[in-house]
Amino acid sequence: MISLLHRFARPALVAVLLSATALQPANAVESVQTAQSNPLTSFDLLPLFRPSVTGSYMAGQQALQDLRSEEAARYFNQAALADWGNPIIVERAFIALAADGQIGQAASTAKHLLELDPNNELAELVVATEALKERRYGAAEKLLGSIGQDSFTGITASILQAWALVGDNRKADADAVMEKLAAAGLEDFLVFHRALMAEASGDNAEAIELSGRAFDTEPYVARIVEVYARSLANAGQFDEAKEVIAQFEDQGLTHPIVSLVKAQIDAGQRPGIFATNVQVGAAEMFHGIGVALSRDGSLDLSLVFLRLGLYLDPSADVVSLALGQLLDTANQHDAANLIYEAVPATSPMKPTAVVRVATNLDAKGDRPEALRRLNNIVTSRPEDLDAISVYGDLLRYDEQYTQSAEAYTKALALTGGENLSDWRFYYVRGIAYERAKEWPKAEADFLKALDLNPDQPAVLNYLGYSWIDQDMNLEPALEMIEKAVEAQPQDGYIVDSLGWAFYKLGRIDEAVTTLEQAVLLRPNDAEINDHLGDAYWKAGRKLEARFQWNVASSVDQEGNVKKRVVPKLADGLTEANQTK
Repeated sequence: MISLLHRFARPALVAVLLSATALQPANAVESVQTAQSNPLTSFDLLPLFRPSVTGSYMAGQQALQDLRSEEAARYFNQAALADWGNPIIVERAFIALAADGQIGQAASTAKHLLELDPNNELAELVVATEALKERRYGAAEKLLGSIGQDSFTGITASILQAWALVGDNRKADADAVMEKLAAAGLEDFLVFHRALMAEASGDNAEAIELSGRAFDTEPYVARIVEVYARSLANAGQFDEAKEVIAQFEDQGLTHPIVSLVKAQIDAGQRPGIFATNVQVGAAEMFHGIGVALSRDGSLDLSLVFLRLGLYLDPSADVVSLALGQLLDTANQHDAANLIYEAVPATSPMKPTAVVRVATNLDAKGDRPEALRRLNNIVTSRPEDLDAISVYGDLLRYDEQYTQSAEAYTKALALTGGENLSDWRFYYVRGIAYERAKEWPKAEADFLKALDLNPDQPAVLNYLGYSWIDQDMNLEPALEMIEKAVEAQPQDGYIVDSLGWAFYKLGRIDEAVTTLEQAVLLRPNDAEINDHLGDAYWKAGRKLEARFQWNVASSVDQEGNVKKRVVPKLADGLTEANQTK
């Protein structure tokens, strides 16, 4: 999926998210005329004084970049109101409306955009999505059939075209569209969507075969596991369905929807198909591509695709959570919480949504309330692994290390502690123990984490640095940190650990070179600057050492390093004041 995006996303973004130079406001007569023909507004009269086109446009650009979609839609609406014949402004208005979930209004604006720019592929995609929603499959297929397959938007349009053909009972034609896409080297990407099309068309045998191929390629993707297990169980193959879910869970993986399907299968129930109609299947396409776009960094386009997915299937709570998570990454926590709170109480995704709300409270600065809510959740749902994990993390951030370790212990009791993915719980519990000054317990957890995941750079670095800091196991520690640096050479903290290992081993020239690199990677980290100052002093570069200690003191936010460097600045590095 990601390689596909790197291949196609950038050309599409250049074509779709068009940047503009400064725009001049339309004159008063033109403004009144465009206002009267503009469906974006219900006002017949314009205010005498309104923001300039340029000002509204630039404000909209910034708002959309920040994923403040409601503001973006409002600002671009103002700009388009004043210059309804400008395709650049109208394009931004329709994109912002779609990003805000106003799909009907976005489609209306997109239709006008196509009058101005008949080749705008994203506009065609949105208008066709509206047609698909309304079951006007012929109209959708006609719109989408004119879009080429040589761009990312074109590939998306072709998949949506295939769904329109499925809705029009033309499964063979849909297969032909998908096969043409597959011939371009996209078979692995398309096989899951072809499985959903087979399912929606009533061909369960083909759905099993195709979803099985998707599962063989990506056995740890929850949605694929769900669909494959459903297909098998619907055909009465309950043991095979249970094995699919067991393979997923044996990796320490969980997902509320997979757990729901598992409960149905364990009870001998046929869970029913996933793609109950064309709209549900097409919504899943927008969901999958939207999530991948967000990972690729195309956040505004990702927001549009996820909104289109929810428009097609408003009950798709998995899409709602993906949308909320996208807004969280942009620090739009209030908007995200509105989405989480709208998830129905009966949904299997509701517990996850509640945990997300609590996490956002912490992100907004109300950690006590976040901890209170999470404590209520884990008390009422002691088997909620996600809630317990997040609770442990927030306790650790709050420096409640003993309580944090207890939460992680509960998490390990739920998972069994022997899954490959359990390395993370041992690692964070080790951090909690180390901060609580329970080193033997911490060391045991770090070693267990490495036993499960020997090449994990964070664990290699933490244990290696801890050994070095305590002047123990220096050579093994050095080997661990060198391995971590090899895996993540741009991580300033890990590079600092390597430099400090060289320092502790008396390899001062290597320490200086490595710590200089760490400072370049993390110029405002007090600890790293302090380490470099010590290395400079040992190398006889005393003026540079004092300079580095001054930098460390000036960037220290907590005061610990500042207190440490005071005697160094006064007396130089001595046996009594050197960094431990």
